[in-house]
Amino acid sequence: MSLLIKFLANALALAAAWALVPDITLGDEDSTTASKVLTLAIVALIFGLVNLVVKPIVKFLAFPLLLLTLGLFTLVINALMLWLTGWLAGDAFQVDGFWAAFLGALIVSIVSWAVNAVLDKD
Repeated sequence: MSLLIKFLANALALAAAWALVPDITLGDEDSTTASKVLTLAIVALIFGLVNLVVKPIVKFLAFPLLLLTLGLFTLVINALMLWLTGWLAGDAFQVDGFWAAFLGALIVSIVSWAVNAVLDKD
């Protein structure tokens, strides 16, 4: 159940980033709502896999920078993970530039935290 909650939180957070950041695009402008929802689900899976596999490695390698910045470098790592997700998703989910990824990562972090706080009532 926890995995489903995290998937839903990622999907909602990515949808919020797509809606709020102009340089983040989801599919074609002409695509239907059902197509966008399916695309968003696939992108949420890619984002979850990136965070599961790549993010721990990057955090380990960036540990000195994380210590030096008192953890603020995590924001840059999150932006890079969102940017990588956009690159892996191809035309389905595009993140145009680092600053769009940075702002999107902030939004994804806040929305994901809020959704997890509301839905995860263990």
